[in-house]
Amino acid sequence: MIHFVLLIVCAVAIYLSCEWFVNAVEWLGERLNVGKMAVGTILAAFGTALPESVVTLVAVTTGATDEAKDIGVGAAMGGPLALATVAYGVTGAMLLLKRRRERNAVPATTGLPPSDPLTYPDPENALGTEKDIKRLAKDQKWFLPIFIVKVALGLVAFAFKPVLGLLFFAAYAAYFWREIRGGQDEDEEGEELEPLKFRPKAASPATWAVVAQTLATLVVVFFASQLFVKQLDAIGPMIGLSASVTALLLSPIATELPEIMNAVIWVRQGKTKLALANISGAMMIQATVPSGLGLLFTKWHFDAALLWSGLITMAAIVYLLLTMRAHKLTPARLSVAAGFYVLFALGLIPILG
Repeated sequence: MIHFVLLIVCAVAIYLSCEWFVNAVEWLGERLNVGKMAVGTILAAFGTALPESVVTLVAVTTGATDEAKDIGVGAAMGGPLALATVAYGVTGAMLLLKRRRERNAVPATTGLPPSDPLTYPDPENALGTEKDIKRLAKDQKWFLPIFIVKVALGLVAFAFKPVLGLLFFAAYAAYFWREIRGGQDEDEEGEELEPLKFRPKAASPATWAVVAQTLATLVVVFFASQLFVKQLDAIGPMIGLSASVTALLLSPIATELPEIMNAVIWVRQGKTKLALANISGAMMIQATVPSGLGLLFTKWHFDAALLWSGLITMAAIVYLLLTMRAHKLTPARLSVAAGFYVLFALGLIPILG
């Protein structure tokens, strides 16, 4: 029973910490004078992906056996899978719920029917403007080829393969430079920031307060996430799941919970672009930094379960790209991405059975 209680407590702690984190990171972006989208793709993504990257670093550098080091490889594959499926799916579902609530509230405020297209946009309309969709598609086009190379390297063995890990770091450096230089041109002007929670009465909080709130929330998110994963590891066998199923199926969702919580919070605040940018930015980190570490310090050899996770991740991204290319990405179709995680779970049955 204590494990279930701690699981709930950790989830609440992560959510509340993420609410303070997104508040702080928006102010941090303003202080650093980076574009609003770079706040999501770089600052927020770096902060929420840092715990998983540290876990991978510790596993691959201090693991006493190949099996211990393979934990880092599993984390490097599980992170992108959870983000490309569950995180996008949850974001789509939250958008659907938010739009439905707002549409139903229209008659009470205007006296017009909820379906009036002049008052409330049809929930089935494309997700954002054409410019927004192109920007999101650009992130996925960066991610997909890098991820394909990442999976392909897990199927072959050759002497200089570890050196290729450096190329993954270089790929993220190029993406980072693109976001920092290009994000400012695509921003919307005139959006006021909410007061910093550390200094709610300050119209322009001190930089030290912004940095302190950012770091403090990251510390809470890191330790709460680790405790959350440990509770899942304990609960899995209690409900009849093997350790391998728990590690491959539940742990990736747990480790990406901060990104999912950030998306929920930003959607609730009406900042859908930041929610999607945080996910796509975190995916780029997960596709490069942990992969580079894994290539440098492990054999980087995939079994059937890891290969299956890679194929499902690629299938989810291809689905999203095709939908974007057809200009038909809607909240409903975005939520379908979560179905790929269900497919992954079903595919694990014969693999691990």
